[in-house]
Amino acid sequence: MRSQVLVLAALSAVAAADVNEDYETFDEGLIGDSFVSKGVEYHDANNVSGRFPDGNPFGPDELGSDFFIEQADVWYNDFPAFGSPVNTLTFGRAFIPGENLTFGPLASMWMTLDETATEATLDLGYLENGPWGGIEFRLEAMIQDAVVATDSFVISDLGGRDNGAFRTMSVSGAEFNELHLYATLNGEFTAPRAIIDDLVIVPAPASTMIALGGLFLARRRRR
Repeated sequence: MRSQVLVLAALSAVAAADVNEDYETFDEGLIGDSFVSKGVEYHDANNVSGRFPDGNPFGPDELGSDFFIEQADVWYNDFPAFGSPVNTLTFGRAFIPGENLTFGPLASMWMTLDETATEATLDLGYLENGPWGGIEFRLEAMIQDAVVATDSFVISDLGGRDNGAFRTMSVSGAEFNELHLYATLNGEFTAPRAIIDDLVIVPAPASTMIALGGLFLARRRRR
């Protein structure tokens, strides 16, 4: 019995901790077209072709493929339940220094994980109504190019001027090692404006088979 307890304790000790990324350790400004933080690689922002909401086409080089950290005091003052208190992540070609912010275009972006996970959540800030109504945001969890979990919603289309809103998106229920966040309209990639914050990733636990194998070896050593 003592050997069994020691094996289980060892398995618990090596279990990975949750990833909690609020982007507060970054300085405001350009990061580049890819970066790695806390075991997550961010890459391939807007590397797609599609159509703007007005129907005009765009190519992979038109939206901007860089990631930016935005100091977003003005946004957090209006939406205190969103994300963390200062920084957020956005996309495209530019940012606004200081307390104000810009919402970069987000047609598609990928996050590749160092460890297999079972759950992920993020806060997504976006513009609704105006030209953005009817666009669908989708978060997909993937492993070996297969989609294993999804979350999505359609931006409201109430007319009038566009305004800010946010939604917490979440995927769970299967093991995955990639996340794909993207936006479509009428079946094609499109380019709404977005920021993200408070990415949380829950790593997959040690498998039952590994645990049982460890117990079996522990029993054999006692003989």
